[in-house]
Amino acid sequence: MHLLEMRDIVKEFPGVRALDGVSLSLDAGEFHALVGENGAGKSTLMKVLSGVYPSGEFEGEILVDGQSRQFRNVRDSEAAGIAIIFQELSLVKEMTVGENIAYGKPEASRAEIIEAAKLANADEFISKMPEQYDTMVGEKGVTLSGGQRQRIAIARAVIRNAPILILDEPTSALDAASEELVFEALARLMKGRTSIVIAHRLATVQKADVIFVLDHGEIVEHGTHSALLAAGGLYAHLHDLQFRNQEDALIV
Repeated sequence: MHLLEMRDIVKEFPGVRALDGVSLSLDAGEFHALVGENGAGKSTLMKVLSGVYPSGEFEGEILVDGQSRQFRNVRDSEAAGIAIIFQELSLVKEMTVGENIAYGKPEASRAEIIEAAKLANADEFISKMPEQYDTMVGEKGVTLSGGQRQRIAIARAVIRNAPILILDEPTSALDAASEELVFEALARLMKGRTSIVIAHRLATVQKADVIFVLDHGEIVEHGTHSALLAAGGLYAHLHDLQFRNQEDALIV
């Protein structure tokens, strides 16, 4: 049985159909990826899965463990066992770093919070803060970098121990050093869990068990990295474009 399924998802905005009958299945414990050009519908699909666009604002069905689920908001998605790491984590101001990590599990012990931070490669920078895990976040507290915020997001997902992970461009805005730390943490988080990474940079998804290629709101290809390259379709075209641009940049 598939752990998470989307069936015939249609999402329309005025004058445009962002998702046009999208169906996909995520098998338990596997690493999946969703790729496509800008405007293909990746972020829209993520928002449907995460409850940002609630049931009633789109057509189709979402199933978890074979059971149809209604997501009215992000909390419903989380209750279904889904942890979401958005491209930009919204930290809760006037709460401590530790409380932000435990946001999805407020009853978590200090030991659980610290262990989650260690798994997320966050304990090192938190330990250097003025009051460590009791340091306040926000206008009257510490300001975190993009890489630090992403590692807090990963720690938050670790502590919730959700079986399904949705990651929206998790390293897109990071420098090389931060990206490496986030990748290490993500590898630990994703192990044994069902995950889907929504990505623009194809280098981040080459090891996925299944890659879904979205184009104009439709899944047009799916398969492994090597199979999709061999097929010579849209994925191969996007791959060639990205890596050719990188090579041209190095030449310049």
